[in-house]
Amino acid sequence: METIRIALQAGITCFQWREKGERALTGNERLDFAYAARQLCRDYQVPFFVDDDLALAIQLKADGIHVGQKDEQARRVRQKIGNTMWLGVSAHSTEEAEKALHDGADYIGVGPYKPTQSKSDAEAPIGDSIIRQLSDAKFPLPMVAIGGVTPDDVPDICSAGASGVAVISAISKAEDPTAAVKCFLTKLGKG
Repeated sequence: METIRIALQAGITCFQWREKGERALTGNERLDFAYAARQLCRDYQVPFFVDDDLALAIQLKADGIHVGQKDEQARRVRQKIGNTMWLGVSAHSTEEAEKALHDGADYIGVGPYKPTQSKSDAEAPIGDSIIRQLSDAKFPLPMVAIGGVTPDDVPDICSAGASGVAVISAISKAEDPTAAVKCFLTKLGKG
């Protein structure tokens, strides 16, 4: 929880709850932590998203939910949430991005940009090629680059057409998470 608090204090603009993997919390411990994280985000007026758990997103009254290509279909999620929360969808190709748009997504997460250690089943890295293709085609949704992103990547990502970046390890495993957040914000022109 302390890393979340530090990141919020440093100025992150959105937080996505992603509790997966062999060390993931379960049961009441998971629920209590999720509620606490959501409340912390509200205290800082930062949108709180849940990754791939529609029931939890609804229970927590999250601001949004993000689903991947292997998760519940975006169209079904949109039908269940209506316009009560934002819907983000992962896309690894222009076809997946177009489907996400058709299914009611509010934004897409495009990647992985580079190899990532945060997701064991990640697709092959795609760099900024898909972002660039979608931007050239005037794709109407905001695009966020995901997967292995570092501050040094941000200028290329933004020049390709992305609105922002989503990171885990670059902040959570940083020696100085505050400095890491500030560096990203500066590179994004928000710091």
